[in-house]
Amino acid sequence: MGDVILKVRDIHKRFDSEEVLRGVSFDVQKGDVKVFIGPSGTGKSTLLRCLNRLVEPDSGQIWLGDDEITHAVDIDGVRRRMGMVFQNFYLFDHLTALRNVEIALIKVLKMQKASARELAMSELSRVGMERFAGKYPAELSGGQAQRVSIARSLAMNPEVMLFDEPTSALDPELTGEVLEVMKKLASGGMTMLVVSHEMEFAYSVANEVLFMEGGVVVERGAPREIRNDAASDSPGRFERTRAFLRRIDG
Repeated sequence: MGDVILKVRDIHKRFDSEEVLRGVSFDVQKGDVKVFIGPSGTGKSTLLRCLNRLVEPDSGQIWLGDDEITHAVDIDGVRRRMGMVFQNFYLFDHLTALRNVEIALIKVLKMQKASARELAMSELSRVGMERFAGKYPAELSGGQAQRVSIARSLAMNPEVMLFDEPTSALDPELTGEVLEVMKKLASGGMTMLVVSHEMEFAYSVANEVLFMEGGVVVERGAPREIRNDAASDSPGRFERTRAFLRRIDG
């Protein structure tokens, strides 16, 4: 498989009568940052949830490294290897930031408490949150809480990070601090799949943008190509992506 760390083939998913994913396929190389854009309800978040088995795909295949994980029995093992950050943080309200990060290290990885605490502090420092280690989620801003959520995923040392609209629940002034952390992760070689409408982030960090509509990837290309096409009034390769970007830009 070479440098391909994630291989997705013909993923389908239906909820009752609605076919949300209609055959999605792509490869992810180690160190790739792929950003998925498109209208709401077109399957982007469902796709990420299928990848780490929060949602079971109806058909298709997913490989993580050399392991097919589509029907893996060890779900916890899959999720350790593929971290996920949600738009709503999902921190434990009764635990401090530090405890939120270290608890999975102790409970899931069976680390000694001292070692777990040292690693948790290191990851909080990595996202600029070491000063807030003793704070509870209610005492944190949305951007700070999301950075703790990122640290929690990073502490498990995943091979791939999935970000499901990580800034959509944040006020605009808090979005930048989360995107800055994600940019640093990308520059450090983290493999990332991101669902987002933050196009400046996509243009500056992604190596590929994939436009989804109707449960399939309809257009995909390098950020610079898509940005240039979107700014042009001449016919181009990314007509549907261009129309979508103009709608969200107002």
